[in-house]
Amino acid sequence: MTAARTGGAVLLVALAALAAAPAHAERLVASLSSHVVQITSNFNGVELVLFGIVEGDDAGDPPREGYDIVATVTGPRETLVTRRKDRMFGIWVNAEARTFANVPSYVSVMANRPLDTIAAGATLEREHVGVAYAALPSDRAAVGDEPFADALIRIKGEHGLYSETDNAVTFLTPTLYRASIVLPAEAQTGTYEVVVKLFADGAMIARADSAFEIDTVGFERFIAFAAVDHGILYGLATAFMAVMTGWLASIIFRRD
Repeated sequence: MTAARTGGAVLLVALAALAAAPAHAERLVASLSSHVVQITSNFNGVELVLFGIVEGDDAGDPPREGYDIVATVTGPRETLVTRRKDRMFGIWVNAEARTFANVPSYVSVMANRPLDTIAAGATLEREHVGVAYAALPSDRAAVGDEPFADALIRIKGEHGLYSETDNAVTFLTPTLYRASIVLPAEAQTGTYEVVVKLFADGAMIARADSAFEIDTVGFERFIAFAAVDHGILYGLATAFMAVMTGWLASIIFRRD
């Protein structure tokens, strides 16, 4: 009797596991129109195209319908300081400050519809979906940092470096999607990570990763490397050029 009960329990557990297992195992494919963005002297921003497709599982089952796509683009990491100004003796001065390390210089979150209709808030936070979660995950935020974090996100947004767009992803067919990644002129050089997540019925079921590089070329590249690799010589050369420019201007526009 005991063996029968044990076998029945094992069978029930196996059936429950099979019932809980997803009927589909979709794969998400993502690609970019270009993986290298070159910055020249007249660079004023660029737009890349993100596109991809949802594939069915190896068993040949067709992809289901009702997908949601959320694409998150994050730029090179940096350390940022936000300060709160207070009025002291009639003058506005910097008071309390917070330093945020390893923060993305650029964040763009693109979806096919509002995030809160794609998944629950807890799921979005766990998957780091959304500008706030992608830039400053809650597990890294200290108590009392919220106002400074909000100010950081707001200032970055005003410069076009942080954005969250609900209708940026378009399904051309039930499984084929595309989106445009808009990079402003202020975008830093470096590697940009692209993470595309596939949602269905409020759960994340697949993801695909890609990346692209922003780099300087030509004379701009030479100047950038000179400023980093030979800082002292670069500073002296810049000061000398400023002095010579002022001297030439005084000669040209001198009034006798």
